Amino acid sequence: MPSPAPLRPGDTIAIVPTARAIMRDELTEGIELAKSWGLNVKLGSCIGRKHYQQAGTARQRAADLQAALEDPNVKAVWCARGGYGTVHLLDHIDLEAFTRNPKWVVGFSDVTVLHNTLHGLGLPSVHAQMPFNIGSKSDDARESLRRALFGEHLSISMRHPESAPEPRLGEGEGTLVGGNLSLLYALRGTPFDIEPAGKILFIEDLDELLYHVDRMVTNLRISGWFSQLAGLIVGGMTEMRDKDPKDPYGKSAEQIVADAIGDAGYPVCYGFPAGHIADNRALVMGQKAKLSVTASGATLSFVESGVV
Repeated sequence: MPSPAPLRPGDTIAIVPTARAIMRDELTEGIELAKSWGLNVKLGSCIGRKHYQQAGTARQRAADLQAALEDPNVKAVWCARGGYGTVHLLDHIDLEAFTRNPKWVVGFSDVTVLHNTLHGLGLPSVHAQMPFNIGSKSDDARESLRRALFGEHLSISMRHPESAPEPRLGEGEGTLVGGNLSLLYALRGTPFDIEPAGKILFIEDLDELLYHVDRMVTNLRISGWFSQLAGLIVGGMTEMRDKDPKDPYGKSAEQIVADAIGDAGYPVCYGFPAGHIADNRALVMGQKAKLSVTASGATLSFVESGVV
């Protein structure tokens, strides 16, 4: 299976809204960033379109994505923003031609459904900040995206947050999979589900009730997701909350995960810089990586041998 080629100055990146509606002026920061890297920018036809919450109907958004995936002049597709709705496109896109001439697909959160889909085809993709609101993200977040797209070595290090559960020390190597917890849970039992055994699993989420987090994590635990991992990376668990603050659930999202994995023997870290946070580093999903967790912190390095 061919792998997407690294970008080079002069290449074209398409910005396509696969989920929520977005206006042209909301993409200014992302467009300027791409141009600063020497890239040309092509805007999808659904930018500026609005069908209730989404950037057009499912068929309109799917056609927009399909056109970008098949355009020989487009070398990467950058999903414009998240929200909800990318899952509606899965019944309407044809990836047969794309698998013969793949290109980078970039995004996170709701775009997890595309990462899962491409992983099922043996293709890597980039879990990273989308152009919407990218000006508020860290320099490291933007630079890691550039490095991922341009094929430069990518390694991410962190220190353990004081408030996080105890990390599991050790080293693990395997293909990186995962993304937004809610979407991974929603895709269970569908053709777009993933099998994480022997792989490094990454999870993150935003604005979920804590008992909903427990429901999702319990599903993964009972399904055996946590039993045979090469490593587990817990990213931003942002703005998690109780339905009634006067009657708290009693555990943080991170502690819910820690309890679910039990005494698993693979490396685990919490508070990794990826997700719905300012320091949203780029991750190459579907690529071999090495996770090293020590008493002081954790490092995720991508192995040069590429995709598995």
